Amino acid sequence: PHNINIDERGGVWFTGNRNGNLYSINPASGELKKITLDPAVKDPHTMIWGKDGIAWFSAQGSQRIGRLDRATGELRYWTPSQPRSNPYGVVLDSKGRPWIDLFATNRIATIDPKTLEYKEYVLPAERARPRRIAVTSDDAVWFGDYSRGFLGRLDPATGNVEEWPLPEGAGSLPYAMTSDDRDRLWLAETGVQPNRLVAFDPKTKTWVASIPIPSNGASANTIRHMTFHRATKEIWFGTDAGTIGAVKVPAELRKLTP
Repeated sequence: PHNINIDERGGVWFTGNRNGNLYSINPASGELKKITLDPAVKDPHTMIWGKDGIAWFSAQGSQRIGRLDRATGELRYWTPSQPRSNPYGVVLDSKGRPWIDLFATNRIATIDPKTLEYKEYVLPAERARPRRIAVTSDDAVWFGDYSRGFLGRLDPATGNVEEWPLPEGAGSLPYAMTSDDRDRLWLAETGVQPNRLVAFDPKTKTWVASIPIPSNGASANTIRHMTFHRATKEIWFGTDAGTIGAVKVPAELRKLTP
């Protein structure tokens, strides 16, 4: 099982990353159901549900992006333009449009939820490798550049890209990523031990938090995925050190000193 997601009805879903299946669990009865994907889609990776009963998911090694319509059971797939793209993180904007970073390339993909037209944006830096992705309230698309140690912002309307170096620079290896209710971007710097959660304020264009995450005695630790829970204003994440963590996000954060 890879990532876990909850649909708009409260159903729990997870991806079978090594057996080409999607699974749902009824939280009331515990009933487990399985959906088998196309034989070519062997490794569903990250999955997210929209409010319209449509799920989008990536399949990294299989080089596919998938769509599941729960009402009809229909499955559809898209193949990125580059032979080895490694579709990875998936998020939805306010219009229900999915955004997928193609981790082995300097590209970010999207699919129109109405026409199902596929499109790719090419990032200016050839060495850019977006790994996880987030969307703010203005539907700007943000990404952590794992290869170069940058936070990037893609404007879908113009295709323009802005970048800011992470606090730990080229060795930061930004991995897990989310945005909070004030549109601040949170990333896990996994190139340092212990990992650090850093926050960027797009209004002031400054870094405003750097929080070390205990490694539970492990020699190495990595935060691969995290999510912001709006009801409690907490960021939740799992770690390779065998722990689950939460950070209570304060209303105000101060600019980091150089």
